Amino acid sequence: MTDDTAPAPPIRARRSFIFAPGNRPDMFPKALACGTDIVCVDLEDAIAPQDKAEARRLAFARLPGAEGPARVERIIRLNCLRTLDGMRDVEALVAAPDPVAAVMLPKVKGPEEVRNLSDLLDEYKLPARLHVIIETNQALEAAYAIGQASPRIEALFFGGVDMAADLRCKPTWGALQYARSRVVHAAAAAGVDAIDVPWLDLEDREGMLVEARLSAELGFSGKGAIHPRQIPDLNTIFAPDAAAVDYARRVLAAWAGNNSGLLVFEGKLIEKPVLRSLERILATHAAAQG
Repeated sequence: MTDDTAPAPPIRARRSFIFAPGNRPDMFPKALACGTDIVCVDLEDAIAPQDKAEARRLAFARLPGAEGPARVERIIRLNCLRTLDGMRDVEALVAAPDPVAAVMLPKVKGPEEVRNLSDLLDEYKLPARLHVIIETNQALEAAYAIGQASPRIEALFFGGVDMAADLRCKPTWGALQYARSRVVHAAAAAGVDAIDVPWLDLEDREGMLVEARLSAELGFSGKGAIHPRQIPDLNTIFAPDAAAVDYARRVLAAWAGNNSGLLVFEGKLIEKPVLRSLERILATHAAAQG
């Protein structure tokens, strides 16, 4: 379970993310500069088996120092921890000369996988944060427990393609809405972000806009992209509008001058748990402003 005394993770804008293959370090600066909030260098699906060792070496050596905006979050997606390549990735993580800011864990089945890696990072006093993909049937059932598995977790990602295959359903919004809701529930309970699966049809912009708006309405913080041209739309959809920003500022200003644990603002009761949501709105807005 998470430690209630541990400080909450910093609020970041995670409106969009994009992958870059680990064996193409020339693409790291381009991805970092494309306007996304997260760049995830991939050692898993994007890398053929014969190229994994080289991708691993390049990703851990080159991503931390790659040229790009400091605000963009840098993540390395490991191979499944239950595989030999995943074990080699963890070994590289521990031995990396420059600390890695965050890693993404695919194909997770339960909280023990997350706890084991978190404990290892604690043992070696490494700072890496964790981003966990919920994309297996077992993970969906255990999503709440996975979200609580480590205070290092900062986001739960929904892996819709693998999830649909595991559930034997079509990868449509209606078929996966229950699964998405479970991920949002788990992320909200843990106080971390929920990030939705990329939209895979680059030519169907309208379809992406519809799904992204539904994801934002459901409670997701952001959504993946397969191409930089999708990112401006995602950043707009998952950014708060001007009215929400103004309201958040006014409530937080009123709370700052309040001496009790409750505040009546414009006829509505405001309690302390609401404040983090308002702070998240302002943090996302700040990132949207560059």
